[in-house]
Amino acid sequence: MIHIVFEPSGAEALQKSFELDENLQGEIITIEDDYAVGPNENIYEPEGYQLRKAFWEAALEYSPYVGQLAIVDDKLKVHQLKKQLEEDETLHAWIWIGQNQHDVCGYYWLMPQLAEYQGRIEVLYLNNLPFMNEKGGIFYPTNLYEILPKEFIKAKRLAREITLSEFELDPDEWKKLCNENTLVRILEGGKKIVSQPDNFYDKEILSVLGKSEIKLNKFLSNLLSKMKIKTGDVFLVWRIRQLIEQNQIVAIGDWQKGWKDITLKATNGEMFVDINEANDKQAE
Repeated sequence: MIHIVFEPSGAEALQKSFELDENLQGEIITIEDDYAVGPNENIYEPEGYQLRKAFWEAALEYSPYVGQLAIVDDKLKVHQLKKQLEEDETLHAWIWIGQNQHDVCGYYWLMPQLAEYQGRIEVLYLNNLPFMNEKGGIFYPTNLYEILPKEFIKAKRLAREITLSEFELDPDEWKKLCNENTLVRILEGGKKIVSQPDNFYDKEILSVLGKSEIKLNKFLSNLLSKMKIKTGDVFLVWRIRQLIEQNQIVAIGDWQKGWKDITLKATNGEMFVDINEANDKQAE
């Protein structure tokens, strides 16, 4: 058996469950790119891949994760997975999905590439399902890493074969999202992903920032703890840098020294201005 997850932390949590149930044991493949953000037009073609690569190179600049992009090769992982499925016709793959746009978009990206193996690909979507936490209480996890090892043993009963209909319809949904080619995609419920404009997180960024100066790393911690629809810190900093270019945020410090050297403050303490709305009003 092969397990497919969409975050290293999810892989670690799943790995721990193998010690409790040998029937769960198998290779874990982690799809690492965050397909919920960034350009996705022509994503399977060389030009689309290069555009996406360039976006992440720009977003990762000055971050603590510089250099990690070079070791993320989801295309190669899928190639190797397909080779394994070809060589062993008894092999099955389980796709684990948490209730978040990161996992669901990863699933959509993966689906068209595995259509020829219908009948051997199963999905475990933890959508609005209750689990037990360390204190014995019931909660509804949105990410795999939140689940206790013993709870994965119960979760395996959710595995179901991805139907032929899903292999036909889900790639069409992803194709629509790729044609829309926005930089933000969010989960509205079930498997419904909706494209959003580049400035989707701006109001939240500026609202949490307020009027006082704050170190970038501390601000990210505050922001992520308050966000209703979360995204990665790299994308948030990329967007913050766009707001700096738009003179809505001031950055104090040297970016060459990394995030730790940067302090943020809103421009003149002014409230958020929606650039698109302002342009629309001027046009009127």
